[in-house]
Amino acid sequence: MLYTIIGIVLLAFIVIQVFAFKSQRDIEMYPYTVKKKYDTFEIRSYDATLFTSVKLSTNQYKNASSSGFRILAGYIFGGNDRNEKIAMTSPVSMSLEDSMTMMFMVPKKYKKDMLPQPNESQIKFTEEPAKVVAAITFGGWANDQKIQEYKQKLIAALDKEGIAYTNKFYLLGYNPPFELVNRRNEVIVELQSEVIKVIK
Repeated sequence: MLYTIIGIVLLAFIVIQVFAFKSQRDIEMYPYTVKKKYDTFEIRSYDATLFTSVKLSTNQYKNASSSGFRILAGYIFGGNDRNEKIAMTSPVSMSLEDSMTMMFMVPKKYKKDMLPQPNESQIKFTEEPAKVVAAITFGGWANDQKIQEYKQKLIAALDKEGIAYTNKFYLLGYNPPFELVNRRNEVIVELQSEVIKVIK
């Protein structure tokens, strides 16, 4: 009986992970171009992109991610004036500020004036400008300690290379909560304009 239960649990785990892998493979991603690779980080460029966003009154990752995801997921799952479902995209972005902002990329087929209006008044549509960033990647589940650790690693690496950066740091999370393996997170920071001119 015990072996049967273990077998069922293991099978369910495998099915969930395969589903998560397939769903991630088919999901629309925030596209970027890698400009240069270093040992621990890379330089990327992103085009101007439209996001749904919500500003949160906390800088604690667990609280902000839970609250922000609930609000934005509610909107794309039909919490809007047309009861329209909008496809999930990846990654989920969070600004690393005293008041965090969570953002979901809007699928490319939508223009701002095409989007249904959210039922939640705190949801905004944000046009993120084109940017050049430095990005460092880490696995597992993100938490405040890990985010701070990799933020400092990125800062140290940029300082070592003499690459000037802004104070605009973000966390990017690529996996749904139920995906247990091959998890991907990134801390990115926008670079100073003088660096962007050289890289371009």
